Amino acid sequence: MTPQPPKPPARPDRVSLWRYMRLFRQDILSAQPAKLYRAWMAEFRTPFFTSFLVNQPDLVKTVLRDRPMDFPKSDRVGEGLRPLLGNSVFLTNGATWERQRRIIDPAFEGGRLRDTFPAMWAAGEAAVARLEGRAGETVEIEEETSHAAADVIFRTLFSIPIEHEVAAQVFTKFRDYQRSQPILNLAAFVPGPRWMPRFFRRRTRATAREIRGLITRLTAARMAEIAAGSAPDDLATKIMTTRDPQTGERFDTAEMVDQVAIFFLAGHETSASALAWTLYLMALYPEWQERVAEEAAALEACDFAVMSRLKLSRDVFREALRLYPPVPMMVREAVCPEQFRGREVARGAQVVLSPWHLHRHERLWDDPDGFDPGRWQTENGRVCGREAYIPFSAGARVCTGAGFAMVEGPLFLSMLLRQFRVTPVPGREPVPVAHLTVRAKDGIWLRLERR
Repeated sequence: MTPQPPKPPARPDRVSLWRYMRLFRQDILSAQPAKLYRAWMAEFRTPFFTSFLVNQPDLVKTVLRDRPMDFPKSDRVGEGLRPLLGNSVFLTNGATWERQRRIIDPAFEGGRLRDTFPAMWAAGEAAVARLEGRAGETVEIEEETSHAAADVIFRTLFSIPIEHEVAAQVFTKFRDYQRSQPILNLAAFVPGPRWMPRFFRRRTRATAREIRGLITRLTAARMAEIAAGSAPDDLATKIMTTRDPQTGERFDTAEMVDQVAIFFLAGHETSASALAWTLYLMALYPEWQERVAEEAAALEACDFAVMSRLKLSRDVFREALRLYPPVPMMVREAVCPEQFRGREVARGAQVVLSPWHLHRHERLWDDPDGFDPGRWQTENGRVCGREAYIPFSAGARVCTGAGFAMVEGPLFLSMLLRQFRVTPVPGREPVPVAHLTVRAKDGIWLRLERR
């Protein structure tokens, strides 16, 4: 029997509001009823608020691609993430967001991927070296992919390895923060009065302050190096020295701290989640693992051109992003009255776009819950890839680092599987839950063997 990738148990289709809120608080994914994987749209109406889950591809396109300014990012998302991310590009809207993107985007243009590749390669080699000492053991792979992804961020952003004193402290603090704060606080769905409880943990806020304090140290030090003319030519320097072409302004230290916080979250947390689930799928499907390992023989030297030869690794990584999108849900807000599928969407209503549901939608994908990297070469896969695949969002607010991630993920996967074979651990099947990203409830445990 072909193994199936795990997904959270579906809840009953009908639960009371308060039970749903309790389930939501415990885990966003497990609170979702089975019918949402076949619905084009769902309305969630309570005495306090109304929100709409939108799965129909043309409506998703309307919200993300055609009319993004009519559906800005919901301020309610900030209720859960603002303590860490401040006024970062992930949370802002309108003119502020446009200004931030004008400054940030040049750092992630195509040519910069080639420039950052040596740092990415070095982080991959360091990850392989760390795991060499654990060959023959059972390994909690999420911890290892988190370490590797954080190393990439610090090397490409600040030209320092994860072993750097401040980088190591940021990484340690972030591990504390990661499992204490869901990416969608319940407040994201409750556009009610400000006196309503927002479910913050005191420790969550304190850890966010500590992380931001450490990032401030790195950012201030880089500002000083730029002023002295001794700064390395990395992503941090590029962003800090780029002027808004419209106003001539640059980010000050406080603004840069906000942006570094989201770079670390988006570039480390999401990559760690995606790579961990990809490795688990490789353990579950050894025939695909062997094909990726065979392709990885192309990794002979640190040369960006090798990425064009890692086609299978890329398709495997894309399939893992389909089944386990790191950001499972995104929330937008209607700024004017709308009508979707004959239903009135009032001004201020929350519009939820869910890669978690869209990527597994029973009316769109062939074998939606199955793992099949070959689907990307089929007509159904190509159509769904254009219309129903949004692991990095889409349109104007597509993730700035999407190209970065699609180099890092396949590269690390190839480097690791060239050196190691991974197998599942019986009795320790991971259950996906949503913390800051889609993680496993009790970790992802794999047996690691040297090839």
